[in-house]
Amino acid sequence: MNPTRHLGASSFRRFSFAFGSLLAFAGLVGCQPEPGIEPANLVLHRGKIATVDDQNPEVEALAARQGVIVALGSNDDIAQWIGPDTEVIDLEGRLAVPGFIEGHGHFMGLGLSRIQLDLRQATRWQDILEQVAEAAESTPPGEWIRGRGWHQDKWTEIPQPQLEGFPLHDSLSSVAPDHPVLLVHASGHAAFVNAKAMELAGIDASTPDPEGGEILRDAAGQATGLLRETAQNLVRGAMGDGFLASPVEARRMAKLASEECIAKGITSFQDAGSSFEVADFLRQELDDGNVKLRLWMMIRAGNDALRENIGSYWQRSAEDPWLKVGAIKLSLDGALGSRGAWLLEPYSDAPESVGLNLVSLESARETAEIALANDVQIGIHAIGDRANREVLDIYEAVFEGQPAKDRRWRVEHAQHLHLDDIPRFGELGVIASMQAVHCTSDGPWVPERLGEQRTEDGAYVWQKLLQSGAVVTNGTDAPVEDVDPLASYYSAVTRRLNDGSLFYPDQVMGRHEALRSYTLDNAYAAFEEDTKGSLEVGKLADIVVLSQDILSVDAEQIPDTEIVYTIIDGEVVYRGKS
Repeated sequence: MNPTRHLGASSFRRFSFAFGSLLAFAGLVGCQPEPGIEPANLVLHRGKIATVDDQNPEVEALAARQGVIVALGSNDDIAQWIGPDTEVIDLEGRLAVPGFIEGHGHFMGLGLSRIQLDLRQATRWQDILEQVAEAAESTPPGEWIRGRGWHQDKWTEIPQPQLEGFPLHDSLSSVAPDHPVLLVHASGHAAFVNAKAMELAGIDASTPDPEGGEILRDAAGQATGLLRETAQNLVRGAMGDGFLASPVEARRMAKLASEECIAKGITSFQDAGSSFEVADFLRQELDDGNVKLRLWMMIRAGNDALRENIGSYWQRSAEDPWLKVGAIKLSLDGALGSRGAWLLEPYSDAPESVGLNLVSLESARETAEIALANDVQIGIHAIGDRANREVLDIYEAVFEGQPAKDRRWRVEHAQHLHLDDIPRFGELGVIASMQAVHCTSDGPWVPERLGEQRTEDGAYVWQKLLQSGAVVTNGTDAPVEDVDPLASYYSAVTRRLNDGSLFYPDQVMGRHEALRSYTLDNAYAAFEEDTKGSLEVGKLADIVVLSQDILSVDAEQIPDTEIVYTIIDGEVVYRGKS
C-alpha cells in the first residue's frame, strides 16, 4: 500500500481491517475524525485513484477540504478525515483521475457551435443543403444562417459541379436566396458562402485576395463561394457582429460551453486565442457563476495592442485559480484539410500549391520579441512542415544570446514536421501542443495531401517528439473536433481510423503517457503543474471519476467509458448516470 500523504498532523494510526470494513459498510457517515484533524469536505474511497504522481501513483482514497487535496492513502487512512458533514463518495472500485485539461480549444467557439447548424455528420453536400433549406424556412429573410463542421474529404461523393472537390455556390444560393449563409469548414480555416453573403460582403470578380487568404474562383474568374483563411474575414465583416455583440447570446454560448466541458470531465480549458475583450467577459461570467470550470487563455491581438496591455493582464491574473491570461497566440499558416497548411514542398494532390502563410515572418518575429521582453509565453499555430520550421527558426533566433530560462514556448498543432526539425523541439524546450483526435480524424485523407513518405516521416509523430525530449500535450481543438477527452485519449492509444485500420501505429502513446498528456503535461504547458494536473496534497481538488478503467480495459472499450462524477474545487459539479 502506498504511504499516506497529508496536510496536518505528521502521522496517523491505521484503523483495523474489521473497523474499516464496518465503516465502509455503513457508508462512513457520522464518523468522528481523529483529534486535531479538521474534517474534510469531500472524501473519495474504495476505488482506484490514478494520481499521475510518480512518487505515489495509485491510492484507494483521498480527502479534500476547501477545494484542496489534504490527504491520500488507503481507505483506512482516509477514514479519519470524515466528519458529520463530509460528502463521502464510494467509488465502488471505479477509476478516479485528475480532472482532464483541454490543452487547446476555442471556448466561445464551442459555445457558438451549439447554437448554429452542426454539419459534422454530413456525408454529402446534399445533406448540408437540406439542413440549410430547413433553417431558411424558420429564419426571417435577411437574417444570417450559420453552420460549422463540414469537411469535403469526409463526403461519400464529390459534389457536381465542383472545383478542387468543393461545390459551387449556386446550389446553396438556390435553397436560401433570401438569407446570407456562412458555413465554416470543420478546421475553421475555410468557409463556404452563398450569393447573398457575397453580395453583402462586396465579393465579386474584381475583389482581390486578402493577404493570407484566397477567394476560390472558377475558370471565368467568378467566386465559387469557397473562402480560404483570411478571406473569411470579408464575410465576417459584413455580418457586423462578434461573440460579444449580443450579450444574451454571448452568455448563452459561454454557459453551453461550460456545461458541455464539465459533462465530459473537463475541469480546466486552455483557450487558444481570444481577445482582451473576451477575457474580460469570461472573467465576469466566472464571477457570476455562468461558467464553472477553470480557464487559461491565449490572447490574440495586434502587436501594438499587446505592448499596451500585456503587462496589466498577465499580472492581474497571475495568481487567479479560475482565469489566467497566460500566453500570446498567432497563426502562421492554415490547415491541411483546406490546403492552407504551409508546406516545404507542394501538396501531393495539388502540385500547384504549398499552402498559405497567414502572418509575415517579420510580424511573427516582432510578436515573439514582445513575448520575450515581457517574460510571457507564446503559442504559434503551425501545421505544415514549412510553418513549423519557420516557428522554430523564430524561437531559436529570439533565444540566441539570452540567458537560459524555462520559457515553455509552444507550437500549436505541430501536425506535420520535417524529420530534421523533430529533434529541435526537445533541444529548444518547445512544447508540441497537439490534439490526438486530429490524427484519427484526418488520417484517411492525409496521405493524399502529403504522400506516403512525408506522412510516415512527420505526420502526428508523438513518439518521435517524446523521444526528442519534447513535452507533447493533448486536446481537441474544439469545436474542430468533439471536446470529449476520452475520444482523443482513445485516438492517442490506438491511432485507429473509422475503417479499423491503424495510422502508423508505431507512434501510439501508452495508456499512462496519454493520461499524463491530458493532465499533468497540459498543466505544465501552462506553468500550472504546481496546482493541478496530478492528485497530490496541496493541489486543487479537480477530479474525474470514470465508469471503467481506461488504463486497463480492452482498448476498444474505451469509447464506451462514461463520466460518473466531475469534481472541481472539491465540489461535485456533474453527476452522470453510471
